[in-house]
Amino acid sequence: MTTRRPASLWRHHDFRQLWMGDTVSVFGAQFVGFAMPLMAVQLLGADAFQMGLLATLESLAFLLIGLPAGAWVDRWRKKTVLVLGDLTRAALLLTLPLAWLGGILSMPQLYVVAFAVGCITVFFDVANQSYLPELVEGEQISDGNGKLQASQQTAMVVGPAAAAAMVRWLGSPLTIAVTSICMALSSLFVSRIRHQEQAPDPAARRPLRTEIREGLAFVLGHPLLRRIVACTGLSNLASSAIFALFVLYALTTLDLAETTLGLVMSLGAVGGLLGAVSSGWFSRLVGEGRAIPVSAVLFGLASFAVPLASVLPTVPTLLVGNLVLSWAVVVYNIAQVSFRQRLCPKPLLGRMNASIRFLVWGPMPIGAFVGGILGQQLGVVPTLWIFAGISMAAAIPVLLSPLRGMRDLPRALDALAGDDAAAPAP
Repeated sequence: MTTRRPASLWRHHDFRQLWMGDTVSVFGAQFVGFAMPLMAVQLLGADAFQMGLLATLESLAFLLIGLPAGAWVDRWRKKTVLVLGDLTRAALLLTLPLAWLGGILSMPQLYVVAFAVGCITVFFDVANQSYLPELVEGEQISDGNGKLQASQQTAMVVGPAAAAAMVRWLGSPLTIAVTSICMALSSLFVSRIRHQEQAPDPAARRPLRTEIREGLAFVLGHPLLRRIVACTGLSNLASSAIFALFVLYALTTLDLAETTLGLVMSLGAVGGLLGAVSSGWFSRLVGEGRAIPVSAVLFGLASFAVPLASVLPTVPTLLVGNLVLSWAVVVYNIAQVSFRQRLCPKPLLGRMNASIRFLVWGPMPIGAFVGGILGQQLGVVPTLWIFAGISMAAAIPVLLSPLRGMRDLPRALDALAGDDAAAPAP
């Protein structure tokens, strides 16, 4: 008896709307992610500490409200969270170009907008990652994540170069105005999804603390998820410190023009696009379990390219390093996100994703803040070397784990595999 292959997700109306909304949104995020640091350095003269503080505030919400956000998202319709999230972020970002036009733009305003957008992003990201399993079948989740990652990596390839050209043409404030338009368009696409979510019964709700504890207990009680969280969290701590200083490092230490910086980031991000396209092939080649530690080692090694660019030919070193780093990070993310979505029962998805976001994104504001302080005290280049070493060490939890010898996810561990998933794997 032959099994019928699922229809292509490109024929799936709701997935197309989610994909189009996500694609427009990530392009906008690339614009603001490039333009806001340039605005801080070029228009407001930010130093290493201020850049570290700005990056800290961008991700601080994951540490402060990441856990209750998951329980709240599990109580709401995820489509509503996505639509309102994009509209609210669009309105907040629009205040920056308006303040610049009025001559009142300041670093405190950048701090406030970065923190507020970060708070909304907490809810948006948890809902976004929890929504895909609601729309597609279990065996299509990895394919869906791959297509979403392909869009994100395309945005990372095209976005920085396009943003650099736009900054040169319009200036960084008006580039951020374009971002707010992208966010509004994203909400329009998502609003067209036809799937009727069943809102959780309010009578079945338990105390928020109990629901948060369930999400954390599932993540920390699972031996594979614990190791994935440790690797991702430590890596994010290191990368947030590196990225917090990167624009300042590129413009001052390496003396790159913003167009060269945009080109380096865009060409380096080609690796991420290749990773999105090749992640399925790579997982089949080495195994879906082994893909996680192998890619973790590769992105740890590639992190050294950033400080090496100060002693080796700058542009080639950054290009090769970013190419390998982007490829490895995307392969890692597709493998581990698909892995954990399949490990988790659907009613726990929001809390599971929020718990993991809290544990792996919570270190990001800490890394950015410490990176800013060390960059001010020790210098930018020594600080980059320190955090490149931490990024390499992040691979240890998954490298020394059962994942290294696990080719496929055992059916008994797959919560979305069907009624027979509880049976021992043959």
